Amino acid sequence: MNYSKKTYHVTIVLTVIVTFLLNSCTNSSSTVTKQPSLSDYTVGEKWVWKYKGITTEGVVRSDGEDAREIVSADGVLGMVIGIDTIPVAEIVKPEISETPKYNWPLKVGKKWKYENNWTSQDGTTGSQSQDVEILSFKEETVEAGTFMAYTIQYKGEITTSRGYSADVEDVWLYAPELKNFIKLTQTQDDFLYDEELIKYSNPSKN
Repeated sequence: MNYSKKTYHVTIVLTVIVTFLLNSCTNSSSTVTKQPSLSDYTVGEKWVWKYKGITTEGVVRSDGEDAREIVSADGVLGMVIGIDTIPVAEIVKPEISETPKYNWPLKVGKKWKYENNWTSQDGTTGSQSQDVEILSFKEETVEAGTFMAYTIQYKGEITTSRGYSADVEDVWLYAPELKNFIKLTQTQDDFLYDEELIKYSNPSKN
């Protein structure tokens, strides 16, 4: 696959960052999940994932851990992502788009079209177009534990200005209780990327 490690990593980072728009609250009397407010977050709340990207030939392109944590600075809640802190108010802001990443409220059987255009740090531009469907809401087990989670499938194509084009399938397992995804599996032609939640802590539930 003629796709640079740097370009791939930037694509994954963008995908993971936008993933945090999935934070939500759930009505326990139904399988409908609404978009959250600031009150759904707790200072000290933390998520840790392990990730690995490998080709069908066994070449490892990425391998490590990623973490997010809720902090407060002068009374303003923020989410620490690497060396950056993003205000939670920005993360939960409704997305105004006819082809959104997430189409609230989440509900089994819901379908929509997702389209996105992006530019990486090296100037490479890209676009993706995927058909989305929420397949199920049931118990799912990952290293961090067992949680009720939606299975959200994205199927389509990604292209870049460097001539790269590939069929892409992303499957997200999103747990409303944790306000985040617990597993991501991404397939791009001969490349497979997995990310799984290994730790979750919330001071308000200790």
